[in-house]
Amino acid sequence: MDFSLNEGQRAWQMKARKFADEVIRPVSLQRDRIPDARQTWDWDIIKQGSKLGFRTLAVPKEWGGHGTDFVTQALVMTELATADSAISKAFSQNWKWSHLIARVCNDDQKKRFLKAFLADDTFVLGKGITEPNAGSDNRLPTADAPKAGFRLRAERRGDEWILNGEKCFIANGGVGKLFFIDARTNPDVGIRQGTTMFLVPADTPGFRFGKTFNKSGWRFYQNAELIFENARVPHANVVGEVNGGVQKGRGDTTGGDLFGDLELASNALGVCDAACASAIQHARTSKPGGKPLFEQQRIQLNLNRMYMLTEALRSYVMRIAWEHDQKMHTTNPGLAMNFSTDVIQEVTQLNLDVHGGATLQESGADKLARDGIIWTHLAGDSVQRMRVVRRFAPAPAIAEPLSSGSAD
Repeated sequence: MDFSLNEGQRAWQMKARKFADEVIRPVSLQRDRIPDARQTWDWDIIKQGSKLGFRTLAVPKEWGGHGTDFVTQALVMTELATADSAISKAFSQNWKWSHLIARVCNDDQKKRFLKAFLADDTFVLGKGITEPNAGSDNRLPTADAPKAGFRLRAERRGDEWILNGEKCFIANGGVGKLFFIDARTNPDVGIRQGTTMFLVPADTPGFRFGKTFNKSGWRFYQNAELIFENARVPHANVVGEVNGGVQKGRGDTTGGDLFGDLELASNALGVCDAACASAIQHARTSKPGGKPLFEQQRIQLNLNRMYMLTEALRSYVMRIAWEHDQKMHTTNPGLAMNFSTDVIQEVTQLNLDVHGGATLQESGADKLARDGIIWTHLAGDSVQRMRVVRRFAPAPAIAEPLSSGSAD
């Protein structure tokens, strides 16, 4: 397989690297230190990145977007994440949902929402899944369990649906202009049979943002409550069939679960690149006792492991991106997501060790470690993700049986 970049891929990579160096990195630590979670968001960064195409990167060309491939998307996410993981995620979060609009919404919905998304540099997207009492059971719903999963209710009244309930920890909550919302439209069956997906603009009557959550990592990235109090959503905003919401959303494997796993693994790669650069810089410039830290064997072993794990993750990420661009599915992206969870936390911790275990904010080593901790609960924990990946696992090759005389 050929992983060499073409001219277009290299151009996007260089554009993202320049933006990361000149716009994101100079303000990253400053924004991370803002105490109020609602104030960490910076619209100026979003607007500048949007004008360069980072917000609309995945919209198909026929709808006016860039229609980039998975390799390009992985490259851009990685480059942006080297400067700030949360800001990279603030852009890429829009890719899977704008792609979902283009893939599963009807023409009327595409005209109303996709065109508005493309035209407005402050138009960001989100999806409301998690609720205070419904999290993991949404991703792995128990069969025939009406009480498990989403509790936000939607009842039809004429040409409108009335939504009541709440979502929590929702990405781009507080700043988003449009959300995909999963709601129970038949409470007597499980969520696979009784859920409908709605497109809900932020200015919908009866819909408002609640608390913005304060997090140890990913400070820039907004996660908030979505509150529905007799929110009135027109029937024209139903995505797909009534009571077919879960199947409709998950049927989009190229824009849903696949992209989500690739997205997070690519972002983790950027954090690891930043941690490696931070560690080597400190090791070369710090001279305790007048001798460069780099000359200590323990430091050399730490740096070796950091680079080894980072390069292994890079190979995994690029292989998955390339294979799916080639319509090949021999590598499971969910496994890469789990691998990235282990790698990002070990690499950022080793970076702290190289810095002497110090958590001085000036070095940025503590921020990388705090951002890395976020991976412990992204899309569930590692055990749950291992249960989910079997949905996309390729059929294993069948080995030839050993002969009866083999001692092995």
